[in-house]
Amino acid sequence: MDMKAGPLLENIQLPEDLRKMGKEQLHQVCDELRQFIIDVVSVHGGHFAASLGVVELTVALHYVYNTPYDQLVWDVGHQAYGHKILTGRRDSFHTNRKYLGLSGFPKRSESEYDTFGVGHSSTSISAALGIAMAAKYKGETDRKCIAVIGDGAMTAGLAFEAMNHAGVSDSDVLIILNDNCMSIDPNVGALKEYLTDITTSHTYNKLKDDIWHALGKLPIGKNFTREMASKLEHGVKGFISQSSNLFEAMKLRYFGPIDGHNITKLVDTLQDLKDIHGPKILHIITTKGKGYSLAEKDQTKWHAPGLFDKVTGEIFKKTFDVPQPPKYQDVFGHTIIELAERNDKIFGVTPAMPSGSSLKFMMDKMPRRAIDVGICEQHAVTLSAGMATQGLRVFCNIYSSFMQRAFDQVVHDVAIQNLPVVLCLDRAGLVGEDGPTHHGAYDLAYFRCIPNMIISAPMNESELRNLMFTAQLESTTHPMVIRYPRGEGVMPEWKSEMKEIAIGTGRKIRDGKEIAILTIGHPGNFASAAIRELRTEGIEPALYDMRFVKPIDEQMLHEVFGNYQKIITVEDGTIVGGLGSAILEFMVENNYHAEVRMLGIPDRLVEHGSLKQLHRECGYDAIGIAEAVRDMMKHAVQVSRSIAG
Repeated sequence: MDMKAGPLLENIQLPEDLRKMGKEQLHQVCDELRQFIIDVVSVHGGHFAASLGVVELTVALHYVYNTPYDQLVWDVGHQAYGHKILTGRRDSFHTNRKYLGLSGFPKRSESEYDTFGVGHSSTSISAALGIAMAAKYKGETDRKCIAVIGDGAMTAGLAFEAMNHAGVSDSDVLIILNDNCMSIDPNVGALKEYLTDITTSHTYNKLKDDIWHALGKLPIGKNFTREMASKLEHGVKGFISQSSNLFEAMKLRYFGPIDGHNITKLVDTLQDLKDIHGPKILHIITTKGKGYSLAEKDQTKWHAPGLFDKVTGEIFKKTFDVPQPPKYQDVFGHTIIELAERNDKIFGVTPAMPSGSSLKFMMDKMPRRAIDVGICEQHAVTLSAGMATQGLRVFCNIYSSFMQRAFDQVVHDVAIQNLPVVLCLDRAGLVGEDGPTHHGAYDLAYFRCIPNMIISAPMNESELRNLMFTAQLESTTHPMVIRYPRGEGVMPEWKSEMKEIAIGTGRKIRDGKEIAILTIGHPGNFASAAIRELRTEGIEPALYDMRFVKPIDEQMLHEVFGNYQKIITVEDGTIVGGLGSAILEFMVENNYHAEVRMLGIPDRLVEHGSLKQLHRECGYDAIGIAEAVRDMMKHAVQVSRSIAG
């Protein structure tokens, strides 16, 4: 497939090349950039609709501002593909999100144009304000700092904390609010309604525009300075809108809304705003997926569609000759409905990920009992805690890496009060192409240190259902974590009758000789595959599925240490503070002596790639487990011979 850049885009290696072009050429640059994104993503995959929606904004920003000296901070990074293409990475863009290729998000180590690394939402305003304050301190009065944030990301508390500070900072920071009524799923909440009101309030916008244009025509001379014009504008705008404009109330000068797909208007507006000092916000209206009709119509589906035919819009799906297991998140989504139909105390809560977490199933079937709170992980946890005080059993579903943002709420609002909130951590372990910002590497470690917590991980879909069943029982009186990976199911026939699992109990899957493998969660399946291979070589490891890392099954561990001198632990979390650490702590506390080897995510940042590639790199796939067993057995033989000699 031809993915050659258009004639203008081909001549743009860096933004300085773009700035040499005439303004009348920018329309064509935008068309070529949009087509290039479509061409590459359709063949190589990646996030799609978000970057199409900001093509004009991306071109305008790099055309007007002196990047990278002027600092451009993107929020999340789903919308930064055009930015990467214009900043020296066009020829390598086909490696985006591939193993050892470009990151799918802005990354400081990748380019000087990536001023701040991102992946999680709502960090841009804080970061840009910090950069602007540093520039002011260093006397760089000509340096401009711009944050680009979507209306979905604006729902997070961090964005409001940053705006609250920016309004009184006297720092030269521009916030661009990209308003398209979407994050991954449609936006929710009062802020969405407020932005809609601003967008559709013809009276307010006509008065504001009339004032803005009139001020532009006033004579600027000895008796009427720009400062006086600014004061007049503030006064009149305040008269008509101070009580109703949230941003003006936070002392951010508000401009817009304007059409985010009108490149000429964007360039003119940004050039005007360069001359206005202080904290300000430009509100632009865009369409996610702009320029690709199918993406415009179904923006959630086309957020990251995978590979597709750009002409017909057919999304290519793998076909299989045998039934395939469902994704873990889909098992969660169907099981919570099944439980909620039996137990009227069950609610579901998610912070802006109803489709990804599959809580959407419950939202469609039981809309009063499934809640999307927007990109507000902290609020999601404390809201769940509040509901729990009233006897409800809330399944709070948050991606593992996003749960990091709500750590204090888990400690302060859930664990200290010992409320039986069920924290379902989707995307636990390595997640693949999204890379280090999204790997769920740390939850076992950071939850293990909190009192009152029950921490569990299912090895398969049936175990997930049983753990969810256990979590909603009245007898489960502590907060409970259930973590599971992205996709990766193993049981085509998964819908078995649910049953209670005794808290803190593991299960022995098979006896063995000389060496035992102890696993937590999905990697138990890798260990099973490794054992099948090892048995053909005459090696017979035992396999234990721990199921709980806290409380850990001490009775089973006494059995393990009483029968095996060689132990391998396997987990899809950091080896610092996780299952392996818990096993070593038990061994020391109980004065056992054994050779223990820990397999899991190493104590370093793991970059992006396919799950198969990353599991292999980290060494806890079936191949890595088998290699570790052979190595331990070989070492034992060498030691035995040495002693005999």
